[in-house]
Amino acid sequence: METLRSMRPIVTFARLTIWEASRRRLLIALVLLTLAIITVTSFGFSRLWTVTEAGVPIGEVQVRLIASQLLVVVTFMFSFVLALSSVMVAAPSISGDVESGLVLSQLARPVRRFDVAMGKWLGLAVLVVCYAAGAGGLELLGVDLTTGYVPPHPVELVLYVAAEGLVLMTLALLFSTRMAGMTGGIIALVLYLMAWIGGIVGGVGQALSTDSLLYTGLATKLMVPTDVLWRGAVYAMEPASVAAAARAAGPAAAANPFWAADPPPAGLLAWALLWLLGVFALAWWSFRSREV
Repeated sequence: METLRSMRPIVTFARLTIWEASRRRLLIALVLLTLAIITVTSFGFSRLWTVTEAGVPIGEVQVRLIASQLLVVVTFMFSFVLALSSVMVAAPSISGDVESGLVLSQLARPVRRFDVAMGKWLGLAVLVVCYAAGAGGLELLGVDLTTGYVPPHPVELVLYVAAEGLVLMTLALLFSTRMAGMTGGIIALVLYLMAWIGGIVGGVGQALSTDSLLYTGLATKLMVPTDVLWRGAVYAMEPASVAAAARAAGPAAAANPFWAADPPPAGLLAWALLWLLGVFALAWWSFRSREV
């Protein structure tokens, strides 16, 4: 009973965070734009049946193979939109309340700073997961209805994309405890792009057997583990034939961010989870030690 009572402020702040985000035009525009993109891409996938080779329409196997590769590109677009939206919503979540003085009224009640930080994180996490599941599910449904292709691991695909958004949202929340929303958001996005480029650099280093490039890529994977999660999403989308071709290509496949020979190592996935917990703990400590 005492545990439920202590959870009540967290749930309250989570609900308030979701309500405040739902009132913003950014979220409404994001939903409408996502629906438009899903409609357009589904129509594009349906046109694959009109592709010809030497004047002869391609077969069902080729249509599904092309669809699997186009789906990787479309998913990258959605993952970038989710990353951008997560950062833009999370970056001002705490700093905005501090600057407006709203946090003073919140903390005047018997509320711990942990309740505020955890409630905001939980509310934002619900938004991130709902967007990933909703957009991902609708896009996969559109691809299935138009081409008959379904990724080998659709649930894992949605989880990986949602985890990318959670990583960046948590990072932006950390910056929000000390920086203005715009500043923290820009830094989080720069780190996201660095991780993306670092993953490619690491893959090139693996292909060329160059230790300096390989270690640079590994350092970026540890600093911000979004590339690890993206590679997992790519592997979840690939049919067995494409994954086999990537394995046959050897180290060269690692340099291609839209190709994955194997799922991410368990050690890196465990690090991504520990990173997420550690960054949130750092955000709580930073908020707790800040004067308001």
